[in-house]
Amino acid sequence: MRRPVQSIQLIIGSSLVVMLVMLAACMNQAMDRTLARTGEPRNVILLGAGSEESVERSEVRNGLEQIIASSIPGILQTMEKPTISPEIHFNGMLSANKVNSQALVRGVRHEALWVHKEIRILEGRFPESGEIMIGRLAHQKLGISSSALQIGKIVELSGEKMVISGIFDAIGTVMEAEVWVPLQDLMTYTQRDKLSCVIVSLVNTDYIPDLDAFTKQRLDLELVAIQETEYYAKLSKFYAPIRWMAWLCAILLSIGALFGGLNTLYAAFSARIQEFGAMQAIGFSRQAILLSLTQESCVTGFIGSFCAFLISIVWFQGLAFPFSIGVFILDFNSSILILGLVTGISLGVIGGIPPAWNCLRATLPETLKSS
Repeated sequence: MRRPVQSIQLIIGSSLVVMLVMLAACMNQAMDRTLARTGEPRNVILLGAGSEESVERSEVRNGLEQIIASSIPGILQTMEKPTISPEIHFNGMLSANKVNSQALVRGVRHEALWVHKEIRILEGRFPESGEIMIGRLAHQKLGISSSALQIGKIVELSGEKMVISGIFDAIGTVMEAEVWVPLQDLMTYTQRDKLSCVIVSLVNTDYIPDLDAFTKQRLDLELVAIQETEYYAKLSKFYAPIRWMAWLCAILLSIGALFGGLNTLYAAFSARIQEFGAMQAIGFSRQAILLSLTQESCVTGFIGSFCAFLISIVWFQGLAFPFSIGVFILDFNSSILILGLVTGISLGVIGGIPPAWNCLRATLPETLKSS
């Protein structure tokens, strides 16, 4: 408190560094968590051969679900019917409230609710012909106000006017940012006669090899089977460079802030050289003074961490960030807060020891004579 301006500068610098590190870690964790939650281990996606990395590019025969139902054992039965969902995944233009945006559109039938058990219809109902159902976070991905995507509102999808029939969520998966359309409507609008994929829900994972063997035997179908969790795990690896860029930016900015903090601390400690000399003259060792100065810088880092906690929780907690296939939500949980605390204290240690040691290297007579 004897040097309030310098202390405030150090606290602000520490809090910014800690907040950047926490944001980078939180973004990485949120994206990984969203992709990890998307997918059921018992679900297998049947894609066109060569399209394993992008279901949007895949094409499989229309009616494939009937062939699968009659050829594969171990398919989960729901209401005495096979739990199979033929789907089209399509990137289309959706217009609402005079705003045009690229939407992730999934053409489905009601069986999709059996296969994707994460889906819960919050309001309204499943769409019929001429209707669509909107994910609760779709407005974040589309950049359209949520009021324009309420039940009963009219939107345009690829030039076709459609009525919103329902709102759904999907418990933190990428599907929460999607738009669901009746399968036949989407095939008509996009003039497609083929599906993107067929998703099969099995009784247990022991039947996955049977499904894989089927794709290898039926070469005429040109299929490949991939477990749903494995598909989204590959997508997570695909987005790894983006996550590393977030870390790189945070690290580079942290290094710049660290050097700025070193200069500030050096100036602050240099102004107290006579004080250090007087303390040595009355019996304090250099090691004790070094420890005291390191404690001062650690307390500054701790206060900076606490300020970063407050800013992050008040301003960034629950914030939704869109990316190409969905939306992830920031969650500053205990592991992120611990990382921030460790970062703040580490900054205090790393930033405090070099300038403190540099100021204590002078001999006692030189220290007492300094001005």
